[in-house]
Amino acid sequence: MKKLIALCVTALILTGCNTMSGFGKDVQKVGQAVEGVGKK
Repeated sequence: MKKLIALCVTALILTGCNTMSGFGKDVQKVGQAVEGVGKK
């Protein structure tokens, strides 16, 4: 279930990214989101 949530969050973030610098920021946000889910 956690993997499914992480994949959905990743897909949503990546669809909103338009530049490579934006991609880096998006990847960082995904990492933080996954970390937050892992702590719960």
